[in-house]
Amino acid sequence: MTLLPQEFIARKRDNLPLAHADIAHFISGLVDGSVSPAQAAAFAMAVYFNDMSLDERVALTLAMRDSGTVLDWSDLPGPVADKHSTGGVGDNVSLMLAPILAACGVFVPMISGRGLGHTGGTLDKFDSIPGYTTNPDNTLFRKAVRAAGCAIIGQTDDLAPADRTLYAIRDVTATVENISLITASILSKKLAAGLGALVLDVKTGSGAFMPTLEKSTALAESLVSVANGAGLRTGALITDMNEPLASAAGNALEMRNAVEFLDGTHQDPRLREVTLALCAAVLEITGMAGVDAAREKVERALDSGAAAERFGIMVAELGGPADFVENFASYLVPAPLVRDILAPADGVVTAIDTRGVGMGVVALGGGRTRPTDTIDHAVGYDRIVGIGETVSRGQPLGRVHCRSEADFAEAERRFLAAYSFGAAAQTHPLIAGRILPGGHA
Repeated sequence: MTLLPQEFIARKRDNLPLAHADIAHFISGLVDGSVSPAQAAAFAMAVYFNDMSLDERVALTLAMRDSGTVLDWSDLPGPVADKHSTGGVGDNVSLMLAPILAACGVFVPMISGRGLGHTGGTLDKFDSIPGYTTNPDNTLFRKAVRAAGCAIIGQTDDLAPADRTLYAIRDVTATVENISLITASILSKKLAAGLGALVLDVKTGSGAFMPTLEKSTALAESLVSVANGAGLRTGALITDMNEPLASAAGNALEMRNAVEFLDGTHQDPRLREVTLALCAAVLEITGMAGVDAAREKVERALDSGAAAERFGIMVAELGGPADFVENFASYLVPAPLVRDILAPADGVVTAIDTRGVGMGVVALGGGRTRPTDTIDHAVGYDRIVGIGETVSRGQPLGRVHCRSEADFAEAERRFLAAYSFGAAAQTHPLIAGRILPGGHA
């Protein structure tokens, strides 16, 4: 006997176990309208307070996956994999990871999102490229994946539609911050993308949605357990977000940073380490290489220029300039005003409020305060000085790219407020945890 929506909600309210079939029926009701927004909100609140078992999390994830189309890549002559980041500042890893993996023989149909809160969005970065299509039809998407080995696009309307409905309800009912619901939201979209393997970059620190290592680890373990329970071979790295990952934060600025990373002109050391570690983890998870061989293979794909070539093919296949990698500076529109932010005192950078830096980009117009806001792709920060660096009074801490003197003043204020100085910095491990299928490593 199938439970009525109110009976289903009551079971979770009373902290009783939910059957797979009842979860699937309730989630399908989100799409066909037989479950009302009020009932979905009540369910989300009941989960927020009583949480879900691993078995229930798997069932919820699968039900949300099956609420729409599930892609099939079985015609491709190689493994299909992707990466998901829980979000950060200066986190442009996807831009390099996809073409590096493509150069290693992994197909990467990456379905990404836009900025959320203080964190930048991968699609917003690609919108800085003239002509690039972030929402292609399925034919073009498949063509690009086959030609380049990777394609980075946005979620289509028919992929996990129940997730969009439930997320919108959670967003306005204070039920976003629940690991069970976060897990199902992230993984339902990845499962719908038809992947064979997934690596997760779970951030921890001042710029992460999960600021403590304890919470980040709990989220990583939930994601890995549920994904593997749902049949998707998945691993995770827990990485530091106590400072911006790249030395740039802002859409076109992070795109420039990514191309210079791929062509070898400039590679931020922390960004290189995280990117290559995630790429190597994918090769391990897919069984393409062991630990040492995986790292050597991804380094070779990057340093040989093969990844940059794949990136250029992807951009051209999705409507961007065919010579974007070679001439990116002529295509990325610059901000009219670029000015240094100067250190107010001598000392060592001891800490950075990374969320504060991200909100500085938002305040410049490089992020959204409302879903309907238009993004200014040119604005942001670059040449960002990191934790542990010694600076002198009057030395540049970073640069602002902005539209006006008033914008600069506000961006400078926010940036300086995010910095702390002292005699010595507290260091944070760049990779704080590693979880691969079969346990911790």
